[in-house]
Amino acid sequence: MSPSSKAAPAGRPPARRLPQRLGPLPWLAPSVLLILAVVVWPVVEMVRTSLRRIDTTGTDHGPAGLVKYRKLFADPRLAGVLGWTAVWTVVVVALTMLISLALAQLFNQRFPGRRITRWALIAPWAASVLMTAIGFRWMLDQVAGVLNQVLLDLGLITSAQAWTGDAAHARPWLVFVAVFVSLPFTTYTLLAGLQTVPGEVYEAARVDGASRWQTYRRVTLPLLRPAFLVGLVINLINVFNSFPVIWGMTQGGPNADTATTTVFMYMLRGYDVAESSAMSVVNFAAVIVMVLLFLKVSRWNEES
Repeated sequence: MSPSSKAAPAGRPPARRLPQRLGPLPWLAPSVLLILAVVVWPVVEMVRTSLRRIDTTGTDHGPAGLVKYRKLFADPRLAGVLGWTAVWTVVVVALTMLISLALAQLFNQRFPGRRITRWALIAPWAASVLMTAIGFRWMLDQVAGVLNQVLLDLGLITSAQAWTGDAAHARPWLVFVAVFVSLPFTTYTLLAGLQTVPGEVYEAARVDGASRWQTYRRVTLPLLRPAFLVGLVINLINVFNSFPVIWGMTQGGPNADTATTTVFMYMLRGYDVAESSAMSVVNFAAVIVMVLLFLKVSRWNEES
């Protein structure tokens, strides 16, 4: 009997083919490569750039260590930018979630014209955010803006106002526009969550004598928790990194008074590419920490 015809030793499993040993890796490989290409590589390049001496022409003059980070944190405008970014994120996300919750509850009811109002809500979502921001900027313009004209005609103001000319006037309008463009996605996310609540649950609550408020607080809100968390996390990331609304209306001015960290990062690129990259690294780290802390506090993976 030849050696090749001998049976395999007892207790040793037969050799598996290569595709079987790889398991699901061939199916996951395209997604992994895509993540490496569009997420990991840009982050690595961003960190590398922040540690170099690169002038405005793009010429690399060698390593700079942490010089750009020290320069960034020594910038007197940074404290104001960080403070406004925190206020901007909290206020816009809070208003968006509250208004969206009310709209989702409204659209979950049956009333004449419900389909039309649902379609109307998509309009801010369908339009470009930058286009919407520029439209509001022209509407608020001191010379040609329609808002000043209407208020003057109604006698509510005596002279045209520069609504985006200073931070005190511009910031409320920036918040308004940001909430306006954030409502469609959040409302439909919460509406989808509301429509998954079984009607039998409400019927059981009515049989048990629960009031409308008790039913909403103890039945609707707990069952809406997954959809609410999805909308909240996505809004936190989107609003924190929001660029088109602020850039389209004020370009972060005057003197970076209306700039968030994302807009400030873009403003720095005209003076120092490496410092702009350092701001990008800080911004990226802040997003990761913010989301991780939120997920930890909200216990997102636990059943209510």
